[in-house]
Amino acid sequence: MLNMSTPSELKSACVTRNGMVKLPPSQPNGLGSASITKGTPAAKNRLCQSSSVPSILPPPPSSLPYHHHLDGMPHSAASLLGSDLEPGKPLVGLKSALRHLPPLTLPKPMLLERQLVLDEKLLNRLLWYFTTCEKCVLAQVCKTWRKVLYQPKFWEGVTPILHAKELYTLLPNGEKEFVSLQAFALRGFQSFCLVGVSDLDICEFIDNYPLSKKGVRSVSLKRSTITDAGLEVMLEQMQGLMHLELSGCNDFTEAGLWSSLNARLTSLSVSDCINVADDAIAAISQLLPNLSELSLQAYHVTDTAMAYFTAKQGYTTHTLRLHSCWEITNHGVVNMVHSLPNLTALSLSGCSKITDDGVELVAENLRKLRSLDLSWCPRITDMALEYIACDLHKLEELVLDRCVRITDTGLGYLSTMSSLRSLYLRWCCQVQDFGLQHLFGMRGLRLLSLAEADLTVPVCVIITLKHTF
Repeated sequence: MLNMSTPSELKSACVTRNGMVKLPPSQPNGLGSASITKGTPAAKNRLCQSSSVPSILPPPPSSLPYHHHLDGMPHSAASLLGSDLEPGKPLVGLKSALRHLPPLTLPKPMLLERQLVLDEKLLNRLLWYFTTCEKCVLAQVCKTWRKVLYQPKFWEGVTPILHAKELYTLLPNGEKEFVSLQAFALRGFQSFCLVGVSDLDICEFIDNYPLSKKGVRSVSLKRSTITDAGLEVMLEQMQGLMHLELSGCNDFTEAGLWSSLNARLTSLSVSDCINVADDAIAAISQLLPNLSELSLQAYHVTDTAMAYFTAKQGYTTHTLRLHSCWEITNHGVVNMVHSLPNLTALSLSGCSKITDDGVELVAENLRKLRSLDLSWCPRITDMALEYIACDLHKLEELVLDRCVRITDTGLGYLSTMSSLRSLYLRWCCQVQDFGLQHLFGMRGLRLLSLAEADLTVPVCVIITLKHTF
């Protein structure tokens, strides 16, 4: 609404159409019309004299959609004034000069569009097709869209990443205030990744996030300065926590793990934490009887640690990832396969001291394996692939990246595996075209990853086309 006034009186409301403002002809004002030009704010408030703008607006073309006249009122008044109107509802709250007009009703097509874009049932189905980033933008369209999008079902599996510098706002007096996490609570986030936080930041997060005590299921701490005390407080306060990741946290010790680990944890990942060694594995094995998944990247863990796992974990633990555990040898594999016989996923990536004998132990004792990662194990040869092909009949995924001693002969062994679905051979420099021909008969193979192999283009094309049709 645009009101214009003269020294003597306040003029009635104007109705815009196509960027023009028309004043009721019954009231003298000295201006035949006013023009609001789209553009900068200064241009929008500029008034044009009657000499430059016609005093009578031409009627709208009859070909325009939704054309509608109300006793001389421009048809666009319904769209501008009727944003909250209902069909048949009279105009209220307008100036006296417009009160004589008949009740204003929205054209049916326009009303239908408005109902559709605000229909919550339709939005609940439509908004599923957008990505997480797009949902964040769409939630700002209007209150109705935000109400629909802020339902927890739209954010399942999404993990917000919060950096320490983003957790506080600077007040005018120079003090810091912890940010509001209410918007996260409305969407029901159950997992968070906190980067660069301290003990105090974690305590503030627990106090300010309404769901932290029982609603948070997973927490990942990366490059943080959490100490033994902070770790103990976090696991004591967050009673619903079941998944914990510690990456690049060098201030907690093995004693902190002994004092804080809780039996409710079912998944634990520890990587690039310099104070983790064999005693940390002892704490994990003794205090986490329900552990189903363990990921460990520790340069000081030895074969002894693999014997710490208890009989209870032998039944519950199904995933073990040992990344770049350089000190683990075939003796550690012996301890591991006897302690954890029910593994379905095993990674020995970067365990550079593992040889074909260690792979033979895995193949003979872990018959339930569905995923095996032997990448960056430079001592693995074709013999290891023969053990795998003979004994691991349920294996669906095999990763052999950077196994530089594997040749075409080893691929011949793998070609007999009917259960294999995914095979990774990146940077296996001795694999050539002839070896890949062995894989042509593997009708179950759905993913073959190759890079830096001594191949020709036609062979790669044939492999792609063979499983396309």
